[in-house]
Amino acid sequence: MQTEELLKELVRQKYSEIALQDKATNQSSCCGAGGCSTEIYNIMSDDYHDLTGYNPDADLGLGCGLPTEFAKIKPGHTVVDLGSGAGNDCFVARAETGAEGKVIGIDFTSAMIEKARHNAEKLGYNNVEFREGDIENMPLGAATADVIISNCVLNLVPNKPNVFKEIFRVLKPGGHFSISDVVLVGELPDALRKDAEMYAGCVAGAIQKDTYLEFIAGCGFVNLTLQKEKAIQIPDDILIKYLNEQELLHFKSGNSGIFSVTVYAEKPAKGNCSENTGCC
Repeated sequence: MQTEELLKELVRQKYSEIALQDKATNQSSCCGAGGCSTEIYNIMSDDYHDLTGYNPDADLGLGCGLPTEFAKIKPGHTVVDLGSGAGNDCFVARAETGAEGKVIGIDFTSAMIEKARHNAEKLGYNNVEFREGDIENMPLGAATADVIISNCVLNLVPNKPNVFKEIFRVLKPGGHFSISDVVLVGELPDALRKDAEMYAGCVAGAIQKDTYLEFIAGCGFVNLTLQKEKAIQIPDDILIKYLNEQELLHFKSGNSGIFSVTVYAEKPAKGNCSENTGCC
């Protein structure tokens, strides 16, 4: 059984390599885990091109949604992006906050932080900063953020309840988050789950959708809303390597699968959380 620290180190090593890959490689391999499919298309990521603030140099194709599109960011807001990578979502958020707002990206991979800072410098943004740190123990004070966003990151974290506790702590009373992530619905075939761990590292840490939502509600958040949900279609040339014809038909016609969700919730205006949750 791998320890949480070992899992984190494996993720850190993988994303240090991803920071040096191009977008096309990352998009065709789900979270940059490796190019196993000949069906080259965007397996998980959504199209940013119509969003103001989008910067192609900062887009590594690692997302599974568009959390900034749903995040209700206003001018002057302080926005925190968890697992900020090369800075893509931070720069889109900055277009919403304006020059009077502030955007802070947190990532625990040095190579990603370096890439993001380089991108921010090229863009001349002095209100976007990137801090190296663990999102289970954010390098931020309590009640710092009006809005927290994240894109296809929490699924990589072994202890998800700890992240939601930190989100609660860092949000201002009345603040909110919009997070895109990968979840599971139903039981995946064992062979497919093993393949997901190999070819789509972002799926390896995914948990059941109901459990994910329970973690959020149990931490004291209110107005929990599922803003978007879409099925992640795994290419047939991957599926047929691990499932026989009958298993393939059953899987594709069933209700189980891998889904991208965008979830919204608010910290109560008084800043109170449920007793014994550890969120305060």
